[in-house]
Amino acid sequence: MSTIHELCRSHKRLRPLIEFAMREGWQVSRTAGGHLRFVKPGLPPIFTASTASDHRASQNAWSRLRRAVRNRHGGPNG
Repeated sequence: MSTIHELCRSHKRLRPLIEFAMREGWQVSRTAGGHLRFVKPGLPPIFTASTASDHRASQNAWSRLRRAVRNRHGGPNG
């Protein structure tokens, strides 16, 4: 299992996202291509870019993680 520091690879913007995901029970790893993979039993995996070239990547990943859990539990949009 990788540490948060290894997963962030000096991209400070990713640290809160990774910490949030781990607190919520997601397993976080890197793909061979360097992207982040979020996996939680019973939900489809979520992938996101992990470089500074996509400044919206972390915000979009937050949204996808929250939406996946909300839809699984039959929230207002699911």
